[in-house]
Amino acid sequence: MALSLSFFPIFSVLLLVLSHIAGAATVVYDFNITWVRANPDGQSERPTIGINGHWPLPVMTATINDTVVVNVNNQLGNQTTTLHFHGMFQNGTTDMDGAAQVSQCGIEPGSQFTYNFTVKQSGTYWYHSHSSGQYPNGLRAPFIVSDPDHPYKGQFDEELVLSVSDWYYQEMQELFPKFMSKANPTGGEPVPQAALFNDTQNLTVAVRPGKTYLFHVVNVAAFAAQYIWFEGHNMTVVEVDGVYTEKAEAEMIYLSAGQRCSFMVTTKNETSTNYAFVGSMDTELFDKVPKGFNNNVTGWLVYDNDKPLPTPVLVNEFNELDDFGLVPYDKKPLLPEPDQIITLDVMMGALGDGKPYAFFQNITYVFQKVPTLYTVMTTGENATNPMVYGEFSNSFVLGHDQIIQIVVNNHDAGKHPFHLHGHNFQTVARSGEEAGDFDSSNSSQISYPAIPMRRDTVVLNRNGYLVFRFAADNPGVWLFHCHIEWHMSQGLIATMVEAPLEIQKSLTIPQNHLDACKAANVPTAGNAAGNTVNVLDLTGANMPPKPLPAGFTARGIVALVFSCISALAGLAVIAWYGSVDMGAASKVAEERRIAEVNQQESRDPVSPVSPVTQATALVELPENSTQTAR
Repeated sequence: MALSLSFFPIFSVLLLVLSHIAGAATVVYDFNITWVRANPDGQSERPTIGINGHWPLPVMTATINDTVVVNVNNQLGNQTTTLHFHGMFQNGTTDMDGAAQVSQCGIEPGSQFTYNFTVKQSGTYWYHSHSSGQYPNGLRAPFIVSDPDHPYKGQFDEELVLSVSDWYYQEMQELFPKFMSKANPTGGEPVPQAALFNDTQNLTVAVRPGKTYLFHVVNVAAFAAQYIWFEGHNMTVVEVDGVYTEKAEAEMIYLSAGQRCSFMVTTKNETSTNYAFVGSMDTELFDKVPKGFNNNVTGWLVYDNDKPLPTPVLVNEFNELDDFGLVPYDKKPLLPEPDQIITLDVMMGALGDGKPYAFFQNITYVFQKVPTLYTVMTTGENATNPMVYGEFSNSFVLGHDQIIQIVVNNHDAGKHPFHLHGHNFQTVARSGEEAGDFDSSNSSQISYPAIPMRRDTVVLNRNGYLVFRFAADNPGVWLFHCHIEWHMSQGLIATMVEAPLEIQKSLTIPQNHLDACKAANVPTAGNAAGNTVNVLDLTGANMPPKPLPAGFTARGIVALVFSCISALAGLAVIAWYGSVDMGAASKVAEERRIAEVNQQESRDPVSPVSPVTQATALVELPENSTQTAR
């Protein structure tokens, strides 16, 4: 069933009611994180991360200006964890952002940790682990923040929550070693086995005729974006990523991993038919689509339980709403010219260990020995020097209240959904596919909208560019990364260290956060290498493998690997053939054949082509022929 916000129990109901009497509430969640078993599509049961012994996880809810307290008890036994509240700006509480080894240490098995922050924004969000690629194991769910002053208040009758996701039959700790492997130097991502609505399939949503429903939809996937549409009904988009928008009619929307959208659906005035709604994974993201793969998941708007659930109609093409044209409800104008411009080129390739990595400007991200926020807090005035954070944290120091422009050029043939912690941003330019790099001298590329679309996760098209702006008005340490979990594991991350001296003035790290580091034996002071004496000395800082030798490419590694395998197989066959007992009759026949060949060669003239040259000549192509790489 769809999750209705008209009735959703939370853990501290009494506290919530009493505190609302006085104004803003304090909403407390006690999360005991453990392993459970789940089989959401009925095809393959597997270990899954649950909360308080259950999965799917609870939808978190709050009201704008509430204080949210989440007490985490890690009882996984074999993995650290954290929680990130995706889309929450964490104004004044950057230490509650939940990114492991960035704003905190991982929560060790058997340890406790408390998140405590005030919600200063409303809309559709989600929470998930931000530790070691863990959330696709199930540790993710929506987080909805209501607003008594919702701009479309009175125009909908009920709110419903709908998550969309991909699903793998194997745990991430099994898939990651195969993905980050010499046997996969081109970085082909594992393809999920299923798509889900609300962590199940064949979802039914009971609706009443003549009513308007506000759907909060969240893509909590590890990898796959999804096209979403409702048969026989239009969607009226009114919010993306916590930003209210002018109404926009859509017959289909596209949500990448990490993106959210709210839209109103008005039901029909009669109940003669039930209607399908569909999520379809974007298979263009996949290197290879497995045979028999089902990229769709279906649910139904049920008007009448006694009526059949119709099979969805095939669509001829995807006609999704272009989110670039959305207009924020507050009509915030284009920010002024930037004070600081950061250019990031996306590249994928192998390093010296033969494994696939992802890069911004030839730098692949590596977690440092000291969490980056703790380096901010313990390096004094040197905190404004990006060197102290380590070269491979890919850190950029942002001036307080400056206008920041980030240009992302995609040198990869795949799409990437990029997410910025701590902010949403104005998307001022986004190219189509195959447009090449952004050129600020090209007038056609800098014709920015007067009121740009804002969100915190946006899709960069293949071999194209993206330009966005934001005001650095939220001191903190904020990651900027691709929200495809495989690409995060490859290092497609940069770090924005925003107004570090302001952080030092306003922030105190809670003792229970420091206790988590002690339990994990992680230092909490000094530069990226843990050096507290000379913070500009990065000796011992974590680094990636060295680059490949000149001339090597991922394709070359593949060719070399398979050539070696073929050569070894050939040698094995020769050795086997030589070791086989041919038998007396076979030996006599073979000796006779060899003698006849020697006699024939003694009568033939010498060929002008050597055996090697002759073999090569046999596979030469005509001058105008081409070969297709496979």
